[in-house]
Amino acid sequence: MRTIALSITLLIATITAVSAQQTLSVTSPAFPANGLIPSKYSCQGAEVNPPLSISNIPAGTKSLALTLHDPDAAKAGGVTHWVIWNLAATGAIPENFKGASQGLNSDGKPGYKGMCPPSGTHHYHFKVYALNTRLSLRPHTDKAALELAVQGHVLAEGELVGLYSKE
Repeated sequence: MRTIALSITLLIATITAVSAQQTLSVTSPAFPANGLIPSKYSCQGAEVNPPLSISNIPAGTKSLALTLHDPDAAKAGGVTHWVIWNLAATGAIPENFKGASQGLNSDGKPGYKGMCPPSGTHHYHFKVYALNTRLSLRPHTDKAALELAVQGHVLAEGELVGLYSKE
């Protein structure tokens, strides 16, 4: 009976900890949530990242990490456009940002890769993590490795989805 009570107590503590995780608010002055991303940020424009604003960052956040992913791409697993970590927890990522640690996109190159779907409208997921640490990762880290590294360190997360299709 004592073992069952202890197990229930641990289960409740785990559920409380998981449900207590905050949600970040991720927005951009360049486009609304589920709205069209301007071509400036694509392969048809300047191919620079759009500015992003992150709010509701919890106390104790040591750094932010971000991935930009297109799950609609024909490539198995989609296409990753940006992998970045050790961002300052200021809540602002300016346009054409070159700071922090930038990992590999799906082209195997570091930094931002603009949207360039061959056809149709694709969904682009800007996923941001508030972390309780700074990450020590190799420079050529990809999306999968970053997602593995943040496990156990996420205080909050949030996502902004934008749409793009070639003109």
